Amino acid sequence: MVVVSDFDAIVIGAGIQGSYTAYHLSKNSKTLLIDQFALPHSRGSSHGQTRIIRKAYSKTCYTHMMTECYQLWKQLEAEANVELFRQTGLLVLGQEEDPDFQCVKSTLVDNKVPMMTLTSADFSTRFPAIRLPKEVSAILDETAGILYADRALKTLQDLFRRFGGTIRDGEKVVEIHPGSLVAVTTTTGIYRAKSLVITAGPWTNKLLNLVGLQLPLKTLRIIVCYWKEKVPGTYGISKGFPCFLRMFSSAFQHHFYGLPSNEYPGLMKVCYHNGNDSDPDERDIAFRLPSQDVNLLSDFLSKEFPGLDPKPAVIEYCMYTNTPDLDFILDHHPDHRNIIIGAGFSGHGFKLAPVVGKVLSELCIGKKPSYDLSPFKIHRFSFKSLL
Repeated sequence: MVVVSDFDAIVIGAGIQGSYTAYHLSKNSKTLLIDQFALPHSRGSSHGQTRIIRKAYSKTCYTHMMTECYQLWKQLEAEANVELFRQTGLLVLGQEEDPDFQCVKSTLVDNKVPMMTLTSADFSTRFPAIRLPKEVSAILDETAGILYADRALKTLQDLFRRFGGTIRDGEKVVEIHPGSLVAVTTTTGIYRAKSLVITAGPWTNKLLNLVGLQLPLKTLRIIVCYWKEKVPGTYGISKGFPCFLRMFSSAFQHHFYGLPSNEYPGLMKVCYHNGNDSDPDERDIAFRLPSQDVNLLSDFLSKEFPGLDPKPAVIEYCMYTNTPDLDFILDHHPDHRNIIIGAGFSGHGFKLAPVVGKVLSELCIGKKPSYDLSPFKIHRFSFKSLL
């Protein structure tokens, strides 16, 4: 076993949240980033070519964070001289009587986010390839767009190394011993540091069990579907087609979302914002298709996106790690203040990673957080202490 005792901070989990945390820490601290899989990999929640970035949220706390997130994404682009963001706009489609739809509208207006409210005539002129039901309203978050996810993750990890950070991938953590120096034992070595940050996505509770804690996290296997355009370019990014968020007040528990055809030529990414309970280590066990989620998507697209073939052309998988209220956990371990937890990003955390990484790094070094973290405290839930 190799013993390394001179790290200021260790981050476990090299997805977008852990990589952004390590990136922030590496500018002033000697930092180690550990991942159980060889990088890059597609086992967690941060892989894939694209993600939506938006200010359209029903909760103001996220819209406030997004203001700085846009700035930090732009800063990362400048540091690495690489394009990570492309502005497309985001259509938010929902019924006026839906409280969540109204909250999104209010949040955009209250925060003076550039937006448009589209009349049915405006909508049919601008987006003739969408068959919008009469009872559905449309607003456009003009600031929104897509993030190039895989590229962003690699960029962060490359810059982290450039700033002197160390990455140990392909090393599974098997023991964590709290103390003034936290000792982390992997399948390869033992590493010690003043502070530890756990950003392990769907493996969070498996790691927290090593330090006597279990949080109310649910891990879901998400089906990521790509649908063929009947006429190539109908929903294409090159034609100025935006991302969309289709909200429902009663028919479904969760919404649908989509990104313009881009990563696979002629295929549009449209997904259901929900999935089935799944152990992350069993995500890729074969199951019979079509699943209920695919059927829901197919039916929806047949009605509202007639320019797409209602049979998915490509199916991939991703993991969500959900909290009961779908808000993040950004907090100290209840019994060990030098162990920091970033978890429960509930399928909407990627875009917020620049600020999440910033506040987790601030907690790690004992600095006052830049944001009010009361909505993200562990104690808002009941949890199990295993000590």
